[in-house]
Amino acid sequence: MISLDSIESVGTGLNRPECVLATSNGRLYTADWRGGVGITEADGSQWYLLPNDKSLNLKPNGICLMPDGSVLVAHLGDTDGGVYRIAEDGTTTPFCIEVDGEPLPPSNYVHLDHKGRVWITVSTRKMPRSEGYKPDVCDGFVVLVDPSTKSAEPRIVADNLGYTNECLVSPDGNMLYVNETFARKLVSFDIAGNGDLSNKKIVAEFDQGTFPDGMTFDTKGGIWITSIVSNRVIRIDPDGSQVIMIEDCKQDHLAWVEAAFQAGEMGRPHLDNAQSQKLKNISSLAFGGDDLKTGYLGCLLDQSIYSFASPYQGHAPVHWNFSGPQKILSNSEIAS
Repeated sequence: MISLDSIESVGTGLNRPECVLATSNGRLYTADWRGGVGITEADGSQWYLLPNDKSLNLKPNGICLMPDGSVLVAHLGDTDGGVYRIAEDGTTTPFCIEVDGEPLPPSNYVHLDHKGRVWITVSTRKMPRSEGYKPDVCDGFVVLVDPSTKSAEPRIVADNLGYTNECLVSPDGNMLYVNETFARKLVSFDIAGNGDLSNKKIVAEFDQGTFPDGMTFDTKGGIWITSIVSNRVIRIDPDGSQVIMIEDCKQDHLAWVEAAFQAGEMGRPHLDNAQSQKLKNISSLAFGGDDLKTGYLGCLLDQSIYSFASPYQGHAPVHWNFSGPQKILSNSEIAS
């Protein structure tokens, strides 16, 4: 297990950095509830890519880098969702805000694969979303936007999932992995040439105190899972065995949350406070650094993210060599 003492904080003043991405130029990108994306440069300096139109009031949860320097953000509003594209100059446009003629509910995550397809998750159709924090609610879904098709119309490719969270296409491009947070499962689907999903399989099931949220891959075929509440990082070996790599929680608090979950009474109070030594509700994981052996943890309840030295090398994500958005100075910055 990785020692908590060896885990360091990265960045300051971040606003709900739920999702973290890393690139080969040393940058770290975090979702930011100012309405856009926090960018931490390799030298530690920080800046923000924000919409010019503040009236949008975006609540970015998952984020996704695009080859042209823009960033897609999954909007987790109280009642509305969708995915928006923020260009380098702050121009913000809808990317996918409805499917099958219906507005997207609050949206959780967005992922670009090696074929240029974009995968979007919606955790639940329930309003408020806390009504979906139950083991017997399975109304989450996955949307695919495939620019290579003639219509490129968004379509639902998987449904009836137990609070859909992060999803990732496997390194070989053949499978989509999906975390079902409150069904407490990691599942996989086979991906057909046209993007259809089939052959759903349970890759891993999780026990008390584990609520899978984020995920990433390592070069040995392992899948790394982050768990909210318990602040666990779990590595799933190709043979299916699970090893807890990190854990930071107080057992009485975890037991309180678990009891509420089992009783169907889990709500925001169970997620909105951290009872731990250091980590404040970790939610995502990205490998970065020169050798992809530094892990970075996004979190829900801190103004920083966290880093740790990993015994495994991460698998380079699709966006690894993207240069990302160029910082464009505003008039006020130029004047100063």
